[in-house]
Amino acid sequence: MLLEGIFAAVPTPFYSDERVYLRKMEANIARYSRSLLSGMLVLGSTGEAVMLDDAESRDVLRAAAETAAPEKVLIAGVGRESVKGTVALSEAAANFGYDAVLVRTPTYFAKQMTAAAVLNYFRSVADRSPLPVILYNIPQCVPYNIPVEVVADLAEHRNIIAIKDSSGSVERIRELVAGVSNTLRRTVTVTPIFEAVTGRMLAPKTVTSDALVSIGGATATAAPIKTRSKEVGFQVLGGSTATLLDSLDAGASGSILAFASFAPEACQEVYLAWKDRDFNLAKEKHQRILAASQRIVSQLGMSGLKYACDFNAYYGGRTRAPLLQITAAEKIEIEGLLAGIRN
Repeated sequence: MLLEGIFAAVPTPFYSDERVYLRKMEANIARYSRSLLSGMLVLGSTGEAVMLDDAESRDVLRAAAETAAPEKVLIAGVGRESVKGTVALSEAAANFGYDAVLVRTPTYFAKQMTAAAVLNYFRSVADRSPLPVILYNIPQCVPYNIPVEVVADLAEHRNIIAIKDSSGSVERIRELVAGVSNTLRRTVTVTPIFEAVTGRMLAPKTVTSDALVSIGGATATAAPIKTRSKEVGFQVLGGSTATLLDSLDAGASGSILAFASFAPEACQEVYLAWKDRDFNLAKEKHQRILAASQRIVSQLGMSGLKYACDFNAYYGGRTRAPLLQITAAEKIEIEGLLAGIRN
């Protein structure tokens, strides 16, 4: 699976009584699908995945997959404390049509998460997962910073294709890119213009037009899409808006961003300018969103992010307890920060 560009880390909407609001999830996913985003991550940190039980997680994954445009890469956050639980949710994501799964390090027995234990955990998941695995390194939430040498070892597994590194360190991104440069290379399916081809794009489609229904009643199928192949190595994705541009310069293939949940086009503009090698424009576009990202995502956290979604016409709503809601003054502050970033 090709993982290039900007991916939105999708929030999970809740009713005022904290039930999952699936209709609003579908509305958000439909709107992300109309953007230029490469894809979406469902049930990552921004999705408050740790707040949902297994049944709710499956419902959210199903609703998002049924709504997303076929050409958008879909990544499911499936990390659980056990290999068994993680694989079970990976299997559910595969059944719903996801393209890859994001897996974090277990947290409860943190002191026992030695390098050997982490290697065993990720390899065991990858051995049994029906979908390609993306490692998730988020040391500010998980008390373990996956060493570069461990990532390089895991990159040799045929079913471990990438890492999302949310450490916020450009130097670490650079070290990761260098550390996996000589690891296993894979052949992926892409479009004629070298964009990702998802499993949902390749799935057989029934044509519903009456003009294409045979006399015998059998329906015609749509013509297959044209594809080609591309060889890629282990892919490194950033997870910080603050270091987006520097991470791309350091060799990251893209980023999965919480900021893209409420301002996807603003993030995409940075990437497209960088890809076009218009570095001055990329820097200008990046500077435009830095202050808002720092305050809303890094400091105000989930409740600030969700209000930013509301302000930019996505549905954010409330967070689940014990996370606190933001104040009226903080809402006004967010509105000021996003006054010129309405997308």
